[in-house]
Amino acid sequence: MSKFQEIFPNSSENQIWFDDGASLPHSNLLLNITTAEGEISAFISNGKIVQLEAGAVIEGNAPKEAINKSGNIAILKKSLSVSGYVLAIALLVFSLFSFTGMIKARIVLTGSMAPAIHTGDVIITTPVSRKTPAIGDVIAYQAKRFNGDSVAVFSHRIVGGDIESGFIVKGDANKTPDTQRPMRGDILGVVIFVIPYIGNLLTPKALFLLVPCIFGFWLILDAMKNVE
Repeated sequence: MSKFQEIFPNSSENQIWFDDGASLPHSNLLLNITTAEGEISAFISNGKIVQLEAGAVIEGNAPKEAINKSGNIAILKKSLSVSGYVLAIALLVFSLFSFTGMIKARIVLTGSMAPAIHTGDVIITTPVSRKTPAIGDVIAYQAKRFNGDSVAVFSHRIVGGDIESGFIVKGDANKTPDTQRPMRGDILGVVIFVIPYIGNLLTPKALFLLVPCIFGFWLILDAMKNVE
């Protein structure tokens, strides 16, 4: 059965009642009314009404439930906003470096370099003109057949040789070195950074699931703009 409570019993001008039976569990309501006589406020939580001074809401003296709820929303919105700006700046910087040829990103398709580099990792390389390959470095090179036809791009570690006569390269997980000895013209870049597993999100199947999730996340952010 509904139970009506007068929210402002001491005010003859503001006769407002609260239907206790219609309230939702754990619901919170902050009511602020401005009249010719001034402002009056009340906080309703779980059917209980707490009278507030008009300045309490502004000065941060409202009940903890109201402060915590609004504070958590504000922190979440700020965190998401900052994260969005950081991601946008990172993508802009990466695009600039990639456009100028300073770096290039490639997705690793095999586990030949495990455990240093795994399948699905993204490797960031820089050309040999900016970093001279040396023993111990991981390089991305154009693998070729014996007749000179291109096969694929391999990313393996230098274990011997030199850039003029050809490097001896080997995958960390492989038992023997590669047959080809890549020289300067074969080397597409030297690995300078590895981003773990993000390449797994860039496959067609993953993008098919990821794009709707991003769209839904955007809708949530848009809805949160209207939350006080």
